[in-house]
Amino acid sequence: MSSSPNPSSKDNFWVQLARYSQLGFILPAATLVGWLIGVGLDKWLHTTWLYLLGLLVGTAAGFVELIRIVISDSGK
Repeated sequence: MSSSPNPSSKDNFWVQLARYSQLGFILPAATLVGWLIGVGLDKWLHTTWLYLLGLLVGTAAGFVELIRIVISDSGK
């Protein structure tokens, strides 16, 4: 016998907590990765502006992923 009346609700809470906590990491991580790729391309190609393009692409990718997660969670 379990002490909680519905053990799956506790598991569901932890799954939701993990899913929503990743939202706070996606946008900064995608932006950082885009910036790092841009800096690497700047050094490789001897340019000075590709890091800005990397920032923009990384930020856009982060927003796209955030929207995908929110839409998939709202459908459940």
